Amino acid sequence: MGEFEEFAEALFGQLSVEIDEENEISSLVVKAKEDLAGKIEFKDIEKITEEVLPKFKEKIKEFLGIEVSDILEFEFPELEDLKRLKGEKVFADNESKEFVRELFNAVAKEDNTKIAELMKQDTAKYLVYSTYAIQYISKITTTYGDYLDGVIYLNRFILSRYPQIILHKQGEPYESRFENVNSGYTGGIKMAVLEELIHSTQEKLHQINKEAAMQVNKINEELARIILELDTETVNMLAEYCQLQTVPDDFPFAKRANLFFFLNPDHFLIEQIGPDVMTFTHVEMDPKIKEAIPQLLDIYKRWLAPIQQHHAVFTAMEGMAGFAIENILKDDQDFQNYLTTFMGTDFSSYQVRKSMGKDFTKAVYEKLGSDTFKKIIEIPPNTKELKDPQLYLNKLGQ
Repeated sequence: MGEFEEFAEALFGQLSVEIDEENEISSLVVKAKEDLAGKIEFKDIEKITEEVLPKFKEKIKEFLGIEVSDILEFEFPELEDLKRLKGEKVFADNESKEFVRELFNAVAKEDNTKIAELMKQDTAKYLVYSTYAIQYISKITTTYGDYLDGVIYLNRFILSRYPQIILHKQGEPYESRFENVNSGYTGGIKMAVLEELIHSTQEKLHQINKEAAMQVNKINEELARIILELDTETVNMLAEYCQLQTVPDDFPFAKRANLFFFLNPDHFLIEQIGPDVMTFTHVEMDPKIKEAIPQLLDIYKRWLAPIQQHHAVFTAMEGMAGFAIENILKDDQDFQNYLTTFMGTDFSSYQVRKSMGKDFTKAVYEKLGSDTFKKIIEIPPNTKELKDPQLYLNKLGQ
């Protein structure tokens, strides 16, 4: 087996827990359907979505002061299509977009051969975008919905299987337990629909986020190419100096991959500077690493602005949605049942979960009321303002 083929196997090794969980869900639901057949039937997620949509559009208009588009589309993908969708949410430029699509399609199909081919085709792109495949696909079983380009996607794989599995696990008598589980199922769909409807109103923020993420990815591709072109002596010296895992000499790609993942700013700067990298304005370099890769300092400096912009906008988007969901669904019995039946928690515990974006939105809402949401979309906060909402309010008052 060649080095690229081994790397393809390693990729699925990193996703093995998630793939095992997906397989377990698929097998559990077969048994659940057999036992529930003729006794219990859950309404299809498309039907529930259709029923709750008009009310939530109205509630968003009342609470956020923003109209939801009338031309939104809804799709309800199964597992493979969900994984392909995640590739569309990796914001690569036109030169890399098709590569990302092929990579995520190969991961969705668990096609080792194709992944090895893609590595050979463009090793730098693989180093950058394979991390997204691991990160995004590992969250599929906990992500109920997605929004992208005028379409709301609801996770049929999870939403249509969880209620059957949960009811089946609770055991007989199914009929008497059905009402509570069905209410929780409805609550989960309500939450997902509401969250993605809110995200659909944030189009300006989506665009800023997309452009910032594309810049970050382009810079990471540049770094990957620099590291792949380093001579063996420099790679060995840096690997030893940075105390990286020892790799045999007949695995030259693995040596450079390890070095890339270590020096990638997402890892290296955050390890060096800590979470405050999101408000940092100055970068210094270890002289020995700087001497070996003179371009690195400039790459790190250029990376700071778009990563901070991406972080700020994404945090604001999630915070707006989290705060609105909490307020709109606080008295909804189906949502309460979702939290207890599906999540093993309650509304009080859900409410106190810390979130920088939600805390920021709440602080601004206490001053501006329903104007908050239009303001955040019109004038996004930066990372310093997220940590200190008064700075944001001061900016608005100028």
